[in-house]
Formats: sequence, structure tokens, C-alpha cells
Amino acid sequence: MGEHDERCEAMVLEAPGTALRLRHLPLPVAGPGEILVRVNACAVCRTDLHVLDGELPGLRYPIVPGHQIVGRVLAHGAGVTRPAIGSKVGVCWLAGSCGHCEYCRHGEENLCDDARFTGWQRDGGYATHCITRAEFAYTLPEDVGDIELAPLLCGGVIGYRALRACGAARRLGLFGFGSAAHIITQVALHQQREVYAFTRPGDAAAQAFARRLGAAWAGASDQLPPQALDAAIIFASDGALLPAALRTLRKGGRLVCAAIHMSEIPHFDYARLWGERSIQSIANMTRADAVQFLALAPRIPVRVQTRVYPFTAANQALDDLRAGRFSGTAVLSMAPA
Repeated sequence: MGEHDERCEAMVLEAPGTALRLRHLPLPVAGPGEILVRVNACAVCRTDLHVLDGELPGLRYPIVPGHQIVGRVLAHGAGVTRPAIGSKVGVCWLAGSCGHCEYCRHGEENLCDDARFTGWQRDGGYATHCITRAEFAYTLPEDVGDIELAPLLCGGVIGYRALRACGAARRLGLFGFGSAAHIITQVALHQQREVYAFTRPGDAAAQAFARRLGAAWAGASDQLPPQALDAAIIFASDGALLPAALRTLRKGGRLVCAAIHMSEIPHFDYARLWGERSIQSIANMTRADAVQFLALAPRIPVRVQTRVYPFTAANQALDDLRAGRFSGTAVLSMAPA
């Protein structure tokens, strides 16, 4: 796009287990079917830690992480007319799918074997600019701020998919009370459910945060709630939470695992699963999930709690996320300091 004299700055992961490095790169060029987005904000996700740690298969380096992107359309590739130049768009985790396999034909593009993901197989939003396929960008409202919108694009969308997998469950447990859980608590309460929040042992701040949002109970992940739950969602990546969460369910209850990566699950007795309890994983998201949730969120309305960092401080944001130093969602801002 020679008519643009901008250059791209990006926080780049050059090898697993290393810090991100600020790099000055040529402005990326939108190919056929793609758009160039000038990034204004990108929320930080626990999945970004899995990228940094090299825990996702097929990672290529260098890679720019980040998949909760809010920005403006700067240029079109060949064959693209929408979204319009200058329009405000969001870019999510799912960056593309084949469109013709059995999964794609049946509305399960999240399971496509040829799916591609932002910040994993395609450069993401820890940068001033990014490229995305036009049909995988979402038009966003002008009357909501970029910082407030960014956390909805993963924690909100995938959390909403996990919540729907819980069916009509009235008493709902949420394990790992971070970005996704604080958003989905608000959706669940809007749906007249009771929320029971489980945090790291000793994390009184997270438990108090959950109560302020309206949780009926908040405690440590090794505690039992005051009554058996109809369903529970695990947002954290700790495999030890799976048998702990099963212990909280009534007979016939469902456990939904929403993390993209989970550490080894310890042995547990079949008795914890017996009684027609079930376990379901959530694999990614579909465009329909994003459209539905982004329409629902302002009607509730969902209010996100954020901690904002300049995008060049991405390493600090990731360190703070790993250590649990804040409640809500970290968001990188590309606005000049």
C-alpha cells in the first residue's frame, strides 16, 4: 500500500520463553480478500502466555501475539469493499477456516482442520498494524471505547460459547476468576443464574471482586460451595482444577473446559464422574458466536474492568497477568503516551 507512509511497530516473539522485542517493520500489505487494520487497542489473554511459553503446537517464529484487536480499516486488498475504509472493527482469535469441509458446512468452523488463528499462526495485535481476512472482521459500535471493547473479543466471545454449553444450569461455578469470568459473570446474572466464583487459594482480592460483581459465593478452588452446582466452567489452564471442579457438581451436572491449553490432569476416581456428570471442552469460537455476543453485550450492558498499558509495555502486562496482579483485563493501548 504505497499511498501510506506509515510504518509498523510490533512487539515480536522471536523464540519461545523469551521476552517480546520492539521491532520497526515495513507496513504489512493486504492481499486478496484481506484488510489492513490500524490497531488502537489489543487486550491481553492468558492464551498469549501459552504462545510465549511455546505450549501451542505448530508455532512459527517470529510471531506477533495478540487476538483481541480493535482498530480502523486502513486499506483493502483486492476484491474487498467491506468493511469500509475508516470503519471501526474487531479482530478475534479465529482468523480463517477453509469454508468447505464438513465442519465448516455445518457451522462448526472452529473445528476446521485448516483453521488459522490470530496471534498463533498469523501475526496479531501487539502492533500498530495488522492484516486480517475481511470476512473475519467485525464492525464495532462507535459509541463504546476501544479499551472497553477489546476484552469482549476473546474473554467475552469464547466465555459466551462456554456459557451456552452449560445449558439451562441455574447454579454456575466459574474456576479462574480473570478476564473471561468477570465478563461472563455479568451475562450469567443477566440470565438469572447464580454465580459461584473459585479463585487461587488465598486470593482475597479476586474473591472480593467476584462478590462486588454479584457472585452469590466466592472462595478458593480447593473449597466446596455451599450447595452442589448444576454446571461449572474452568477458564484457568491448571489441569488439577478438573477433578476439583467435578467435586462441586450435582449428579447430571456438566463441566465445561474453556482453556485452549491445560496442564496435565491428575488421576481421579471414576466416582467423581459417575452419576451422569459430563465433561466438555470448548475449542475456539465461530463467527456466529462473535456476532451474537457482540450484539448481546451492550444490551446487558457488560462493563469490563481494565488495566491499560502502552503497547511497548506488553512484557510487563504479561508478567502481571501471570502473577495475578490485577483484576479484570489488561489492555495494550497504541495511543501515544
